Amino acid sequence: MGLRTFKGGVHPYEGKELSKEKPIKDIKPQGLMVYPLSQHIGAPAQACVAVGDSVLRGQKIAEAGGFVSAPIFSSVSGTVKAIEPRRVATGDMVNSIIIESDGQFIETGFESCEDFTKLSNEEIIKKIQDAGIVGMGGAGFPTHVKLSPNNPEKIEYIIANCAECEPYLTSDYRSMVEEPEKLITGMKIILQLFPKAKGLLGVEDNKSDVIASLEKLVENEPRIEVVPLLTKYPQGGERQIIKACTGREINSKMLPADAGCIVDNVATINAIYTAIVEGKPVMDRIFTLTGDAVMEPRNYRICIGMSCKEILEAAGGFVREPAKIISGGPMMGFAVMDADIPTTKTSGALVCLSEDEVSIYETTACINCGRCVEACPEKLIPSRLSKFSDHGDKETFEKWYGLECIECGSCSFVCPARKPLAQSIKTMKKQILADKRKK
Repeated sequence: MGLRTFKGGVHPYEGKELSKEKPIKDIKPQGLMVYPLSQHIGAPAQACVAVGDSVLRGQKIAEAGGFVSAPIFSSVSGTVKAIEPRRVATGDMVNSIIIESDGQFIETGFESCEDFTKLSNEEIIKKIQDAGIVGMGGAGFPTHVKLSPNNPEKIEYIIANCAECEPYLTSDYRSMVEEPEKLITGMKIILQLFPKAKGLLGVEDNKSDVIASLEKLVENEPRIEVVPLLTKYPQGGERQIIKACTGREINSKMLPADAGCIVDNVATINAIYTAIVEGKPVMDRIFTLTGDAVMEPRNYRICIGMSCKEILEAAGGFVREPAKIISGGPMMGFAVMDADIPTTKTSGALVCLSEDEVSIYETTACINCGRCVEACPEKLIPSRLSKFSDHGDKETFEKWYGLECIECGSCSFVCPARKPLAQSIKTMKKQILADKRKK
């Protein structure tokens, strides 16, 4: 059988060679830690500590603000210095807990589990909820909600998103190379919740070594299968990986559960392992620091709440002045003014580039070449949607299925006129969705 994939997509320069061969390196923070109270989709968490309080590593510092929310834990021991708004990667000012680390990393007690098969479904979901696990690939959807569908008996596939299709990013790759057992055990834990489901590990074929090692690990696991995928962006998109792995399709009005699927990325499944087996909440994550402007591009195990600036300093700083700094990957990440922003549960990377290849080109008129249509994984006509957006025509934008856009940026990438198609469509989507919420 050939490699599975979807229709559309693009092949940008991967840039993964900068960091993929270097082992994960642990670094510890020295400066102030910043914990934004909104690190997930849903209601912001609510601080349960006060200025002047002493905290331990692993101590809860913010309670979930509702069912669709998640608690937050300190990744250091130290003292709460302030609770105030701080700027995050998206540019928003978010109320945050500021903790001064004492450098000792004294931990609160953790209760490990020797045999998770003895846990009930309710106990597993509760542990995942109490650990503050959210989608750590960037979406930030609370995982306990995702694993509590209305009809659990209809879930047929648990898909581990191991594609890591964003250029430059290699944190999932290094995790699968160095800690593959965590991924497999985490998958087994999820499968215990859904006895009728099969586990699929969707891995792009640019990670052939990972495919081979995972296949060996699951050769005696009849409920888990490795699915090699064609290397193409955005293969790791939720709709795209469902299509590639199962042949099923969903749209913006559906959840993966409506197609009998649940999708979690590598970091999220590893966090489930850590929460259930080791009894530890979300405190750390693997973070890719890369780009040709960085002295030592590689993956680091960081304490959530560290400043990206501090991670850069630990990596030797810049080898040359960056023209662009991106929080996340270059296709769907956020350009930032500087690196003095806190890391959160969903912070996967910082890409620092010596050239800004986007701004050096001048935007010209659309030539109706159709490349954006060929590239769009959702079979839309991005050039038309961008035009409707530029003219503020919300009604026609919706009629042409603009809300189905997944904002992957493939259209902007291939456009010979260098038009910011994805950005224009994204702006109109935000306006329409805001109007719907008001109504």
